[in-house]
Amino acid sequence: METMLAEPSKWQEFLAGFELFRDPLLCALIAGGVLGFLSVYVVLRRMVFVSAAVAQSAGLGVALAFFAGIHLGFHVEPVLGATAMALAATLLLMTEPTKLKLTRESLLGLAYALAGGAAILVGDRIAQEAHDIQGILFGTAVLVTPEQLHTVAIAGGLVMVIHLWWYRGITFASFDRIGAHVQGLPVRLLDGVLMVSIGVMVGVCARALGALPVFAFSTLSAIAALMLELRLPATFFVATLAGAISGVGGYLFAYFYDFPVGGSQTVLAGVLVAVAMAVRSLMRLVQRVA
Repeated sequence: METMLAEPSKWQEFLAGFELFRDPLLCALIAGGVLGFLSVYVVLRRMVFVSAAVAQSAGLGVALAFFAGIHLGFHVEPVLGATAMALAATLLLMTEPTKLKLTRESLLGLAYALAGGAAILVGDRIAQEAHDIQGILFGTAVLVTPEQLHTVAIAGGLVMVIHLWWYRGITFASFDRIGAHVQGLPVRLLDGVLMVSIGVMVGVCARALGALPVFAFSTLSAIAALMLELRLPATFFVATLAGAISGVGGYLFAYFYDFPVGGSQTVLAGVLVAVAMAVRSLMRLVQRVA
């Protein structure tokens, strides 16, 4: 009886304080949707650990921004630090690893481990901001500032405009490079646009939401969509929808059941993969019966 009486109270609190929750919900919606769209490229091009390394680098960029303000005396916006380090990691991972006498897996492992370890070391020297470093790495987006929302919205809007405008070229260059070269498409430019898009979105979203949910949006969303074995345009749509649901649904679940936001968003993204697997199995069973 007490539980039944508590639920309306929690819902009423949410409605009464909706202005506080509006910005993080919108931020999660935009970040989840745009990263979900990009996740199709990430998964189909086997760049899953690129996303992880870039997300860790974004966390290091925020830690360095705090460190500069506390110990070096000059102010750096954390979102700029996150975006700069995310782009730096993206450019590093775009290089041909054979030139460095490394395999691509070695380069990814180096970037991921070095960025994650460095973020922890830098965080140890900025004790008053330690909770922010933990939030960046694991995601604790209980509240999002208007500036963070505006940054994510602007970056997400620009990325989606470019990708919808150049959709045919980017997908062609991503999934049929030889054919794209034959057709005279600027494959390196299109590759660069894709990688920079991923770097920018991961950077700005990691500052607002945390690296863990950002990694989930940019990988698990596509995995869920690909389970349904749809045509490519429909796969992009479902992945975008899955990312948005993970962001918003994870935030609501965390609020109503008192769980960490980043973990809730990440787990929900994984649950959607399981749901997609169940739907695919059911569809195959129906086809066999038919």
